[in-house]
Amino acid sequence: MHGAFFLLLGSSLARFLIRHNNEERVPWIIALSVVLAVLYVLGPGRGLRLTPRTRLPRYAWLFAVVTVWAVLVVLAPSFAWCAVPLFYTGLRTLRPRAAIVLLTLLVLLVVLAQLELSGRFDPDLVLAPPAVAAIASAVFIQMERQSARQRRLIDDLIRTRRELAASERREGMLAERQRLSMEIHDTLAQGLSSQQMLLQAAERMWGADPDKARAHVRTAESIAEHNLTEARRFVHDLAPADLAAGGGLGEALHALAARESGDRLTVRVHIDDGGRRPDLPDRVQSALLRIAQGALANVREHADATTAALTLTLLDDQVVLDVADDGHGFDPSVLPGTAAGVRGHGLPAMRARVGQLGGTLTIESVPGEGAVLSAAIPLETPP
Repeated sequence: MHGAFFLLLGSSLARFLIRHNNEERVPWIIALSVVLAVLYVLGPGRGLRLTPRTRLPRYAWLFAVVTVWAVLVVLAPSFAWCAVPLFYTGLRTLRPRAAIVLLTLLVLLVVLAQLELSGRFDPDLVLAPPAVAAIASAVFIQMERQSARQRRLIDDLIRTRRELAASERREGMLAERQRLSMEIHDTLAQGLSSQQMLLQAAERMWGADPDKARAHVRTAESIAEHNLTEARRFVHDLAPADLAAGGGLGEALHALAARESGDRLTVRVHIDDGGRRPDLPDRVQSALLRIAQGALANVREHADATTAALTLTLLDDQVVLDVADDGHGFDPSVLPGTAAGVRGHGLPAMRARVGQLGGTLTIESVPGEGAVLSAAIPLETPP
């Protein structure tokens, strides 16, 4: 539209100079054309980003442009067709009622100018300018309505994206809190519980069997040292400390079994990998080690077992960890996930870990005959 304005202004000036180059009003027409072009460029109708000191007020600018143009039309009626771009400028600048008044004045000047150029009454010259103004106004109004709808849709989209991002952040925070609570339960909380039991046992037998009591204290000290390593690991990247040494899940299970073995409980480890070193993802190794830690903690505190076995089996499509004990067992069908006597997260935490990796957790136990906990995780987890 800006290009059309300057094209019409230039063609009108050229037409006037061709037909009236010897008239006295030529300098005035040229000067007014230059002034009109400069005003159009500098004003807000051009959309230039000028500094506040150089920008003319919007309405004053429009009044100046229309006034200069009207003088040009009076002096040279051929400039009337510059009104078409001014229609859009007025509609964009003024409020609807004020824009209608301005359009009426512009159309009236165009009709008078065309009749003067024709030298006779012509219905087309009377009806064509209002029709052009009506079409221009209708197109502009439709464009404005479409732009308003698009702006509303964009605003809704931006708001929806922000709400979705906030919801995802909240869900991520909740998931991270749950994961941290499970990590703390499977490491620090269980270690502190073991230390408490060992220190209580040492206190009970300190007078009767000092050597055994000191052994309990030394074991508690070893667990405390491991818990300190775990706590430092939390600060670093929350990976199990036994896996941080780089020996893999097998060595981590052997280290766990050595730590958990004592006078009351012996833990054995068997790795069935078909003669090949299991190359498992870090998430799978971490989850299986945490499950082994939680299962042995339950064995030590609730099963009253003397022997436990950790068996890691690497198959073609999955890895399976079995934790078996010879304790007094229980009935899995009547064991609620958060019943009294099931401390902390326990089995729900194990199920959550396995479920996050697309695996399954099964428990087989009969009262008086021990228990077997089995965690199977596919080697290719679902997205």
